[in-house]
Amino acid sequence: MEREELKKLAGEKAVEFIEDGMIVGLGTGSTVEYSLRKLGKLVKEGLNIKGIPTSMHTKRIAREENIPLTNLEENPEIDLTIDGADEVDSNLNLIKGGGGALTREKIIAYHSKKVIIIVDDSKVVKALGIDFALPVEVLKFGYTSTKKILEKFGCKVEFRKIMGEPFITDNSNYLLDCEFERIEDPEQLEMDINSIPGVVENGLFIGLANEVIVGGKTGIITLQT
Repeated sequence: MEREELKKLAGEKAVEFIEDGMIVGLGTGSTVEYSLRKLGKLVKEGLNIKGIPTSMHTKRIAREENIPLTNLEENPEIDLTIDGADEVDSNLNLIKGGGGALTREKIIAYHSKKVIIIVDDSKVVKALGIDFALPVEVLKFGYTSTKKILEKFGCKVEFRKIMGEPFITDNSNYLLDCEFERIEDPEQLEMDINSIPGVVENGLFIGLANEVIVGGKTGIITLQT
């Protein structure tokens, strides 16, 4: 199957876990978009849920699909979140943030009873950081100094741009992409990076995913903790 077919397979499978009356965290990314389109059809058929989007992009798609929306202030406990990932290791630790929504995604995941991650099989890796740079959201103030500190972890740090202009997150911050050869201790690195003044959040998601649905050439594979 083509890559998009695998993503669609995983995205639509995850929606089967959504039950009537749930508060649902709506992730960000191309794989999640398949979940949103499927969820929109179910809402049209009478499914009663409320979604909390993790990005402005997701919010726009949810509105296109007439998915009722809410927020953490009104619903501080989320029943289920469906989100994508850029890398997944054997312990279900993740790198996220390719779409730039990592901070809001991590907040939503943290406040969820269950987190289901949907990916195609190219995202499953032996170790984090081998194929994908680790995104770090930083304040604009002093970002060059923050970048120098991040480089001390032995990574190459790139300032993210889009069409030649700085990439600005939904929180009005910058993103720095940290290229490692591999991340040996993701849990420690997450804590170390987040202790740097000026860092808002990093894309290491440790111990947050309960289940990973993988779209593979032979069908759906489910990974669990």
